[in-house]
Amino acid sequence: MDFEHPPADPVPSCEQWFAEAAEQAGLPNPNAMALSTVSADGRPSIRMILLKGFDEHGAVFYSNSESRKGEDLAACPRAALLFHWDSMERQIRIEGAVTRVSDEEADAYFASRRRESRIGAWASEQSRPCASREELDAAYDEQAKRFEGGDVPRPPHWLGYRVSLDRIEFWQGQDARLHDRVIYSRHTDGHWTVERQWP
Repeated sequence: MDFEHPPADPVPSCEQWFAEAAEQAGLPNPNAMALSTVSADGRPSIRMILLKGFDEHGAVFYSNSESRKGEDLAACPRAALLFHWDSMERQIRIEGAVTRVSDEEADAYFASRRRESRIGAWASEQSRPCASREELDAAYDEQAKRFEGGDVPRPPHWLGYRVSLDRIEFWQGQDARLHDRVIYSRHTDGHWTVERQWP
C-alpha cells in the first residue's frame, strides 16, 4: 500500500495484505477477524471468527444463524470487521451491510469442512445454555450416530454471511505513533472516495 499515492480500488490491496499475513511466520490464524454486531435493542457485541472468502463483493464468514451473532444480524444487518496483525503493525477495518450467501455457496463450503466439524454444526445449540461438557459430548455422539456411514449435509440454520465493502480502512504502524491511515468509502454508483486521516 502506497499511503502517499493510494490506489483507486482498495480490493487488490486488501488481498495483498491478506496474502502477506498468510505468509508471515508465526501467525496461526492470519484470517482471524473481530466481528462486531448490534442487537435489536442496541447492545453491541464482538467476537473473533475466521474470514472464509473475500472479493469485490465483500468478506464472507459462516455461522449458526440461531447464535447471538445470527440473531443480531437478523435484527440489524450491518457489521464491522477488524483484522489485526500485531507482528506486522497492520490493521484493516471493514464496515458494511450484511447479506446471506447463496445456498449453493454455503453448501460448497460446508462440504469442504472436516466431517467432525460438520457433525459439530448439528450438535451445537450455539449461544444457548449448556449444563455441562458431558451434555455437549452426548449431543455430538448422538449426531455422529445419526450420520454414521452417510453424508453430513449442511444444517438449515448454518448460513454464510457477506459483509459488503462500504468502508475500508488501512492502518500501518509507524515510529512515534505517527501511523499511516487511509480510508476508502464506496458510493452507490460503485466508485471510491479516498481520504488520508490523522493517526
